[in-house]
This record gives sequence, C-alpha cells and structure tokens, in this order.
Amino acid sequence: MYVLLPDSPRRQQVDRTTHTGTRRRRRWLGGVLALAMGAGLGLAGGAGTALAADVNNAKNAGFESGLANWTCTGGSGVAVSSPVHGGGAALKGTPSGQDNAKCSQTVAVKPNSTYQLSAWVQGSYVYLGASGTGTSDVSTWTPGGTGWSQLTTSFTTGASTTSVTVYTHGWYGQAAYYADDISVFGPDGGGGGDPDPVVPPTPGGLAVGAVTSSSVALSWNGSSGATGYKVFRNGTQVQSVTGTSATVTGLAASTSYQFQVSATNAAGESAKSAAVTGTTSNGNPGPGPEVPRHALTGYWQNFNNGATVQKLRNVQSQYDIIAVSFADSTATPGEITFNLDPAVGYGSVDEFKSDIAAKKSAGKSVILSVGGERGNVTINSDASATAFANSAYALMQSYGFSGVDIDLEHGINSTYLTKALRQLSQKAGSSMVLTMAPQTIDMQNTGTEYFKTALAVKDILTVVNMQYYNSGSMLGCDGQVYSQGSVNFLTALACIQLEGGLDPSQVGLGVPASPSGAGSGYVDPQIVKNALDCLTRGTNCGSFRPSRTYPTLRGAMTWSTNWDATAGNAWSNAVGPHVHSLP
Repeated sequence: MYVLLPDSPRRQQVDRTTHTGTRRRRRWLGGVLALAMGAGLGLAGGAGTALAADVNNAKNAGFESGLANWTCTGGSGVAVSSPVHGGGAALKGTPSGQDNAKCSQTVAVKPNSTYQLSAWVQGSYVYLGASGTGTSDVSTWTPGGTGWSQLTTSFTTGASTTSVTVYTHGWYGQAAYYADDISVFGPDGGGGGDPDPVVPPTPGGLAVGAVTSSSVALSWNGSSGATGYKVFRNGTQVQSVTGTSATVTGLAASTSYQFQVSATNAAGESAKSAAVTGTTSNGNPGPGPEVPRHALTGYWQNFNNGATVQKLRNVQSQYDIIAVSFADSTATPGEITFNLDPAVGYGSVDEFKSDIAAKKSAGKSVILSVGGERGNVTINSDASATAFANSAYALMQSYGFSGVDIDLEHGINSTYLTKALRQLSQKAGSSMVLTMAPQTIDMQNTGTEYFKTALAVKDILTVVNMQYYNSGSMLGCDGQVYSQGSVNFLTALACIQLEGGLDPSQVGLGVPASPSGAGSGYVDPQIVKNALDCLTRGTNCGSFRPSRTYPTLRGAMTWSTNWDATAGNAWSNAVGPHVHSLP
C-alpha cells in the first residue's frame, strides 16, 4: 500500500510481501487513521481523507467454493481436497491434447495502480499470469519440483483499466498441476474480494504413518481457511508447514512420542488437535521378502518420459523385484537421496511409502536404483564410500526399500564401491537385496571394474541383470562376435558371467520391454524365453550352445515396467510365467 505524505510528493511504500502481514497491518492502519482523523490530521491529499487499504481482489482465491468465479478451458479444472496448500481445497488442472488447462478469473482493479500477483502451485510447468492490464501483461512459471512452491510477479494497470484477467495453466503433455491461495494484492478495485479470515477450526484426522528409528511421519485433514499448520511433539512446537503432512525427525530409537497439530492463518491459531502416539523403530528396517529362486526384475520410472505413468501399486504382479529409478546425488561425494517426482501422481510421500509396504506384503522386493543414463554417484574414497552406505541405509529405513541396485554407467571404482556395499550390508543385514545392471561392455571379462565388484561382493549379491541392449555386436564366451537381437547374443554373453565366477543364481537377462524402451536391442519375448530355455535346459538354443546347463539361473529383467504397461504388459505376461516355471 502507498500513503502520500502531506509534506512531500514522495510515496512511502508499506511492506506487503505476505498476505498475512498485510491483513494485520490493515487493522493497525485503521486504528491510526481513526486517531489521525479524530485529531484533525490530514492524510493522502485532504483533511480527514485516507486511501483504502490494499486487499486481495481475487474471489474464491483458495477454491473453498469449488470453481466459483473461475473459468477453466474444456472442463480441465476441478476443486480437490488433496493436495492443498491452505484450507480444505485447491485447484487441479489437467492438460489434455492442445488444452493446457487454463483457469482464469476477471478481477476488478483500479487504474494506474500496482498489484502483486501470487499463487502456490505444485506440478511440472505451472504458469501464473495476468492479461488485459492496460500496460505490460505479465507471467511467470516454474519447471516443477516436489511439494508446493510460490509463484509471484507484479503488474501496473493502465490509465483506464478497471479489470484484468488473472490465470494459471499447465503445459501440453504434462501431468496435472495444482494451484491454491491465489492473490491479486493491491488497491481495492471495488469488485469485492475474499473476506478477512477467521481463526480456522482445529484440524482432525491426525494419524501416524511410516516410522523409522529416528522419524515419525504424520498426516491430517485440512482445516478450512488455514494457511499453515504447527506440529507439536510432547507439547512443544517442532515444525511449521503449509501442507497437511510432516515428518518429525531427530527422534530416539524405540521411543514413544505424542504429537498434535494446530491450524493457523492471519486471524490466529486454532486449538491443538487430539494427541496421537508414534513409536520409533529399533533401527533395523526389518527383513524384506525372500527373492524367489527364479525372479523377474522390472525398473519403475520415477519420471514421465512418454511411457505409461504408473504408481507402484499398478506394477504388474509378475515382477518379483521392482527397482525404483533413480536415486539422486547430493553435493557430498557418494551421498544419495531420493526425490519423488510430482509427475508420477502421488499425493504425498507417505502414499508412496504405503505402496512400497503393500508390495513387500505381497512378497515383492522394492529396491532403490542408483545411477541410470543421466545419474552419477562418485564413490572413489573411504569418505564417499561411507557417505553412500549411510545415506542408502537411511533411505532404506525411511522408505522401506529392501536394498539397492547399482546402475552406474559413467565408470566405477571397484575398490571403493565394494567398501560402500559391504558397509551397507553390515547395516542392513543379510536380507538386503543387491542387484546390478552393468552394460555389456562392463562384463566382457573378469578384469573390468564392474565384474571385479560383482565378484568381490559375491557373498551378498542377489543378481546381475546385464543390459543386453544399446551395445551393438559383442564377443561371446567362445570368442565369436554376436549381434544384438538373437538367442546367440543373449546366451553367449551370459556364458561369460556364468563361467567367470558368478553363481547361476546371480545371473539374469536384461532386455527392453518394448521397442520404445531402448534405442536398440529389443528382442521379441519369445527369444528371451528361448534363451532362458537354452541356458537352463539346453533346449531352443541357436548356433551357440553352452557347454553345460545352469538350472538355477535367476531369471530376467526389463526396462521398464512403464514401457511394459504402455504395450499392455505384453512382455511381463509372456516372460514372467516362463521365468517362474524354470527348473
């Protein structure tokens, strides 16, 4: 807000960076103005005359009244109860085809005035803007990330502008986005805005989610009109959050705590909720399900690259090991973390953790894959080996992962990677699932860093699913060159591992689930089944025939469960039952 001083042509700007702070200042100004008028003082150009306080000129800014006052293209918008930034509702916009899910509102404004435009958004490629300003129209956007983020910009109206259109939208081909608490803050345009808030009601539904030896996850129902929440542990506030979930960390193992939450907005704070008790674990993530004698492994994509976007619960039941792709590196060498991509569609991290627990209850192993084409984690020192082990184990505890997959494609140091994996195994115990997915070139002989690592951790290794794709022709164990796409290629290259020191139970055949899954190397599922028969039974071989059979061969792997789903799960429906029927 601007107040014109009677003794100066300059304008004094009053801070209006937050909605909450402005509402409080508005009441304070009202008292000052009343006092000034009672004392005969003149403000803003004449005795007893005052400028109106700034307000949020947007109506139904938090979508508590559904889509009232908002118009969304092609029916692309809907009010939802989760996720929300504040209150009990938010906007969900779903782009489709050539529709970017634009939702807009015409807002009354004053000419020659400056307005601050802001919104809280969640999702990939979310835009916020204003058009028809009479001067320069504005827009801003975010490429996305986990959780809510605030978009802000400002605009100035023209000399005759009395209304502008404010809008938010997503982007073509992207997943749904969310928007909440939209504000067009500035001089009152006369159109009426949202009323001053009242103290929100006490949040309900407080519940304990996933626990580890040092943390407890909490969730609760949104409170109408709330812009934030306070989290209490044993009566003491420990966090302030904007959403309806939080994870309290820094707790002692095997200890019970009481938790409560309250709701806040500019008007004040609600009473605390009823208390719930959360008890931390003893520090052991617990044994995962035993990997079957013959197993099918599938990589699950934590991103959207055009394949079917799916939640873990929708992964085909044929898969015994599900590798979540991928972990992220941090600024600390060797350290990894995991960031759930909003594009996957989970409403919260707790929902994702619940899916992991459900898969484990169904006898599946869910592990975290490290690396990939674009990911890289450097483990080349004792310190980085320890950082990897500590961070990987923390993620196993927090999410319930049964182990890790090593898919590093930018070079490895076998000495320190071995140290890292052994340290992790000592923390996680003998039930840890450890898989690897080297490229074909990485397993051509026992002198490569990958092969040396596999042999060095053979006693804790579950399976090596070499990638039989994107490699071109390679040497088989008989010294002959074989081209991709044949039974010979699969069997002759697997023979190198089988005769190079790995147990047959530690060897799997990694292939794409569909032609779209890899640049080259896709083979029909029947060829995969023939190769499995050749290696385990000595039947259906090509011109290459191994010197002996390997009945305990572990099975097969594919990139990815998403590309498999895109093709109607044709790969897992064909290969899965065949793997499970091996001798």
